[in-house]
Amino acid sequence: MNRLFVVNKPIFRSSNGYMGHIKRKYNTKKVGFSGTLDPFATGCLIVATGQYTKLFQYLDKAPKSYKATLWLGVDSPSLDIEQIGSIKEIPEFNIEMIKNTLNSLSGELSYRPPKYSAKKTNGRRAYELARKGQVVELKTIVSTIYSIKLINYNHPFVHFEAKVSEGTYIRSLGALVADKLGVSCALSSLHRIHEGKFYFDDERALDPFKYLAIPRNNYTGDEEYLELGKKISIEYFTNKSAGVYLIETLNFFSIIEIINSAVKYRFNRIPKYNKDLK
Repeated sequence: MNRLFVVNKPIFRSSNGYMGHIKRKYNTKKVGFSGTLDPFATGCLIVATGQYTKLFQYLDKAPKSYKATLWLGVDSPSLDIEQIGSIKEIPEFNIEMIKNTLNSLSGELSYRPPKYSAKKTNGRRAYELARKGQVVELKTIVSTIYSIKLINYNHPFVHFEAKVSEGTYIRSLGALVADKLGVSCALSSLHRIHEGKFYFDDERALDPFKYLAIPRNNYTGDEEYLELGKKISIEYFTNKSAGVYLIETLNFFSIIEIINSAVKYRFNRIPKYNKDLK
């Protein structure tokens, strides 16, 4: 079964571990997901089964939006509630100061990812090294914060919503807020609302054509050549410019790349969306 859909990942389940439930629910062995959520986080997780698992790198998944709760006065090496070390009572802030601090993070932001993250350093996941007590030095990354706003401030909890570029670490965003306020913090909740046009909708099957971030090209040759993966010439394509393209036949679609006037298959003979899937 080839299916693309969005699940609402529950709290305290790893994204990878939750795939066991998906496999049993849909009676399939081949399942994949995109955009890992931390175990304590919930919300939108893009899932695919069958041959549609090949499409993740081509999906339009940005921007992303999150709702989060920042717990001020909490010391946590992981910047979330999974590893709370201590809790301190701190004075309440003026709400305008909270709003201004959040607003100051809008735009392009340079920061270091959390040491308890899946980011790789020297070929190892940062969280693997951090859990062993090893020093983790991650390179600075740049994210775009399209918007960030205060939802509610009920001391010591700051509830906010942020729309960000792909690859943004919301735990780091929360830590930057706390740094500007001069206190420690941890995220006590994190919910991903959407990724691009992907929203949770009762795991409804989605048409990949509506979510692929690559342009279409028109193939004018014999469709059988394309479906069988035979060598095809650039002369049979309407757009002969270098690039990656989506090609459609009657029953299948393919992703090809035109490079140096030659045609290379990325993926081929992927079945089209089945409208009968629920």
